[in-house]
Amino acid sequence: MSNGIQLIVGLGNPGPEYEATRHNAGFWWGDQLSSANSGKLSAEAKFSGLAGKVKIASHEAWVLKPSTFMNHSGRAVGALANFYKLPPEAILVVHDELDLPPGEVKLKFGGGHGGHNGLKDIAAHLGTRDFWRLRLGIGHPGASLPNKSEAVINYVLHTPTRGEMQLIEQGIDQSMQLLPLLLEGNFEEAMLKLHTKK
Repeated sequence: MSNGIQLIVGLGNPGPEYEATRHNAGFWWGDQLSSANSGKLSAEAKFSGLAGKVKIASHEAWVLKPSTFMNHSGRAVGALANFYKLPPEAILVVHDELDLPPGEVKLKFGGGHGGHNGLKDIAAHLGTRDFWRLRLGIGHPGASLPNKSEAVINYVLHTPTRGEMQLIEQGIDQSMQLLPLLLEGNFEEAMLKLHTKK
C-alpha cells in the first residue's frame, strides 16, 4: 500500500451557475487532472459526487468532486474514504484560498479550516483535521470592507477577472506537476518545489 495520496478531492459547488466562480477552483483542478490523465469522473450516488481513478506512473488515486454543495463536502469524502478504508493522511483536498494571492499555491498538512466551510465539514466527517490540503490562491476582497463576511461570500461566488484567471491557471499547472511526488508520498520534496520562489 502506498504511503502517498490515494484520494484527491476537488472542492466546489455543483451547477452551471457556479462553474466559473472562484469558490470552484478545486473543481477546476480536479477536472484538469482527470482530463490530463484520461480519467473519467462518473456520478457515484453512494459517494455523493463524481468519482474516478487516475494512474500516474505506477500509482493510482481516486479523484472526487462532491456534488453536495461546499458546506456538505464531508459527506462525500467520508463516504469514499470509509468505503475504501483510506486513512485521512492519504487524502488531499484541493480548495480555493482567500489568504493567498491569485496563482499562489501552498501545500500543507492539518491545521485549521480558516473559515472554509468545505474544510470544516470534511474535518467533522473524518473526525480529524489531519489531511493534506492544496491551497489555490484566489486573493481576498479586502479586510477593510464594512461588511466583511458578506463581501467574502460575494467575492468567492463571482468569476475571477481575466488576469486573475490566468494566474490561477498557472498555479494549477504548476501544482499539477507535483502529482507524482504526492502519490509516492514524497511530501517534503513536493513542498520544497512548490514553495521555493523561482
